Amino acid sequence: MENVEPILELSHLTMRFGGLVAVNDFSLDIAPGELVGLIGPNGAGKTTIFNMITGHYKPTSGKVIFQGKDITGLPPAKVVLLGIARTFQNIRLCRNMTALENVLISFHPHLRSSIFGVILPFFGYAREERAMRKEGMELLARVGLERWANEPAGSLPYGLQRRLEIARALATRPKLLLLDEPAAGMNPAEAGELMDFIRHIREEFDLTIFLIEHVMQVVMGICSRIRVIDFGVSIAEGTPEEIKSNPKVIEAYLGEEELSARGP
Repeated sequence: MENVEPILELSHLTMRFGGLVAVNDFSLDIAPGELVGLIGPNGAGKTTIFNMITGHYKPTSGKVIFQGKDITGLPPAKVVLLGIARTFQNIRLCRNMTALENVLISFHPHLRSSIFGVILPFFGYAREERAMRKEGMELLARVGLERWANEPAGSLPYGLQRRLEIARALATRPKLLLLDEPAAGMNPAEAGELMDFIRHIREEFDLTIFLIEHVMQVVMGICSRIRVIDFGVSIAEGTPEEIKSNPKVIEAYLGEEELSARGP
């Protein structure tokens, strides 16, 4: 079988904040099309890893390689343009703007018109604006949100707000999507719907997905491979079944959750 080049290579990443080592010598390769989960106790360093990938933190040492290019320490805006998008633990929608307007915000980095195009419509900005709105509506339709396009984001039910935040990330046209606890605050039924949604967008948009999640129903249900970290150090990696039965993981993280994760 022919080897596939990773879309993302994290090589010996370390992040220190003064005397605190938040992440220590973390390495991980993700192949195109994979859906990989990252789990661990609170404070284990999971979001710090996302922040290093997306340029919010520059690693103390190590490298982030995306599609063969070293992007270590690039500013977040450049990382987005290269094809990496993310969501956050806390929903960051513009609550008073409509669902469509929230999506349109993410299209703007891809506009080609200059400032002259904004001032003088015949330079092309107005044409791009119309095309962008059309694409925004098409995107909302692809993720099942078109009926709420003109509703204020803050008025949507919580599960739809989570879905809209992911749609806004999709509007940046990513190849790699980082989801930081997308099921936070959801009940089991909502989490089940989210799992279906993530599977759908992975296929619909031909995405590679890297997922942080505490809800074991989601992690165990959709990830093909799971990495576990504790105190910034990798302690295990494997399939969901392997992770469920790993004594180190149970001791460090799963505990009582391990029983519910196993299912009946």
